[in-house]
Amino acid sequence: MARYNCVIADDEPIAREIIEGYCRHLPALQVVASCSNALEAKAALQEHSVDILFLDINMPVLDGIAFLKTVKEPPQVIFTTAYKEYAVNAFDLAACDYLLKPFSLERFIMAVDKAIENMQKRNPVNGQQESEKGEDALFIRTDNKIFRVPFKDILYAEASGNYTRIVTPQHTHMPAITFSGFEQQLPAAQFIRVHRSFIINKSAISHIEGNRVFIHRIEIPIGSNYKDSFLKELGL
Repeated sequence: MARYNCVIADDEPIAREIIEGYCRHLPALQVVASCSNALEAKAALQEHSVDILFLDINMPVLDGIAFLKTVKEPPQVIFTTAYKEYAVNAFDLAACDYLLKPFSLERFIMAVDKAIENMQKRNPVNGQQESEKGEDALFIRTDNKIFRVPFKDILYAEASGNYTRIVTPQHTHMPAITFSGFEQQLPAAQFIRVHRSFIINKSAISHIEGNRVFIHRIEIPIGSNYKDSFLKELGL
């Protein structure tokens, strides 16, 4: 199952807690940062590969709409606000959806589904489709070249801002593709995410020790939110 990294930006702690609680109801969502202002959100977007941004509008220092104008390649944006008069400006910025506080879990799920649908339209080729077609590799563009990378050669991948670091025994590639976008191109039966920033090739595992998995002597951390599903995937 594809997972989507989310950032919450809201100056009200209770509002952030509500959204975090809603996100926990949806296994596909992974909250990577919960921010109290736009500047914290900006830092989070630079640090993580983010798919969905839950953005309040009325915040100190820099409001949500002004902040979004500074983001060159924004993720799917779902505005969360108590002020309906901002709706027109929000949709002018190509916002995915606009949630008027207080909003229900049902309305929240509808907005998230819309965001995921938008992402799937942008990346229609996912790992399952590749497998059904019998494809055994993917093509990536980096350093003004296009490389064919067989799935069997990929040891692991690591999130790196708006890039993904793809490691094979021979090379390391850094294409300009989001981590979640890269994950969707992988065959789900062969690869698994073990950390918010790491995806590994199950066939490359040498051993597991505590909260670490070793890939060809390379130590990869296992995130606490991923450990149970990872071990279950291995039949443990």
